[in-house]
Amino acid sequence: MGGMAARSGAQRTPLVRRPEVRLPPLSPFQGHGLEPDGDYDGLEFTAENFTGQSGAGARFMDCALKDCVLDGTELVRSRFIDSLLTGARGVGTDFAGASLRDVEVVDARLGGVQMHGAVLERVVVRGGKIDYLNLREARLKDVVFEGCVLSEPDFGAARLERVEFVGCSLRGVDFTGVRMKDVDLRTVAELDIARGVERLAGAVISPAQLLELAPAFAAQVGVRVEAAGG
Repeated sequence: MGGMAARSGAQRTPLVRRPEVRLPPLSPFQGHGLEPDGDYDGLEFTAENFTGQSGAGARFMDCALKDCVLDGTELVRSRFIDSLLTGARGVGTDFAGASLRDVEVVDARLGGVQMHGAVLERVVVRGGKIDYLNLREARLKDVVFEGCVLSEPDFGAARLERVEFVGCSLRGVDFTGVRMKDVDLRTVAELDIARGVERLAGAVISPAQLLELAPAFAAQVGVRVEAAGG
């Protein structure tokens, strides 16, 4: 038993490095919508409606976006650095190839978000609900999903390193082709894996989750489970 405890301690999941967003005094945004390749520094965007606008390639540094509408907003290849997004809502927001570093996303209400090929580093997604989040081929490092609902998120072929899911719901998640390292699923409130259960190597789960996933694991390796004499 002592040897098992020692091995368990040696394999303890590293702590995620959370962002420390400390915004300076901000100036209110006084523009007339987003601009491709725009440069936004030290600004506060409050209740802006960016429906159908393009901020492709834009850079947001030390910014706060509060209660903004992002329906069909194009933010491909955009960069968010040391920034806070609170209460964002919209459908079809396109963050493909975007980069988020030291960012907090709080109470988002989003659907059909495109983030394939995006890079997230030191990011916290707290609260809210995101439907059909596309993170295919994205790279996530030091990312925390906390107290949020992710409905049918797609992590296909993504790379996850030091990612933690805390008290959140993962419904119909797709882990096909994903690569994991130090991914902590132990405190997930709801874990429903639609595809890719065989890609959990590199993740840590709880004993209760292991029992729940046992039928899926058995099916993956071709084991038939039935009672004796059945």
